Amino acid sequence: MNPKKLFLIDGFGAILSVYFLGFVLVKLEKLFGIPSSVLYFLASIPIFFVIYDFYCYWKHIKIGLLLKGIAVLNLVYCCISIGLISYYFNTIKILGWTFIIVEIILIIFLAMIEFRVGEKIIKRNSSKN
Repeated sequence: MNPKKLFLIDGFGAILSVYFLGFVLVKLEKLFGIPSSVLYFLASIPIFFVIYDFYCYWKHIKIGLLLKGIAVLNLVYCCISIGLISYYFNTIKILGWTFIIVEIILIIFLAMIEFRVGEKIIKRNSSKN
């Protein structure tokens, strides 16, 4: 897979997370059961990922390392999400759980691809030297 496309996919995915967490789910807080303060906090994190991803898209050095970096950041975000959601276990409704679980699954899947592609690029570059 093209590493530059991975940064675009990750960046646009982060934009979707910001939109859904920071706007849509906040408006439907009673339906999802996730407190708006948690949603706003979770929505703020992917804003930095958007900046990182689009910066990396235009950067032409150390792509493998940058890909592995966003993969790790994505996994950290998943851990933060799980921790916060676990804290509010009793208030979250089935739709809230469904949203968070689907988001986490998608992010983990993308992080695995980013990590693998980043690792291949690093190995390929080190074998050239």
